[in-house]
Amino acid sequence: MIRVGHGYDVHRLAQGRKLILGGVEVPHTVGLLGHSDADVLTHAVMDALLGAAALGDIGAQFPDTDAAYAGADSIGLLEKVAALLKEKGYRVVNIDSTVIAQEPKLKGYILRMRERLAGACGLPLDAVSVKATTEERLGFSGREEGIAAHAVALVETTI
Repeated sequence: MIRVGHGYDVHRLAQGRKLILGGVEVPHTVGLLGHSDADVLTHAVMDALLGAAALGDIGAQFPDTDAAYAGADSIGLLEKVAALLKEKGYRVVNIDSTVIAQEPKLKGYILRMRERLAGACGLPLDAVSVKATTEERLGFSGREEGIAAHAVALVETTI
């Protein structure tokens, strides 16, 4: 049986934070604000995987009220999500994702993001897609107030 999950995340941009997307530090004047490293791309991927397996969301798995996840590396959390899916009898088939950011331009970082996400999920590189777009200066991302990401994941049962 195959199942599809969708994930979405958004974080506000803030001074004094690193910008981490897909497990990659992207040089920028501001970063994303959040309890963990605020990696919106990896968070959207985790939610897509958890949704496909009907296992809730990252807030249920890694609550922001738990000090253990303060400053957490989201790629490490994604590894835990992938292990949970495997334990529950699912295999990740592929992931498709989009980052929505006015700035910075992400073209030079996308391959490394794909590598990090694929590695965390135990997938070949060609099973993970990362795209980037702007909203043409419209909305919160266009005003450079935050960055959002969407992800879709396909999983299949192994039992």
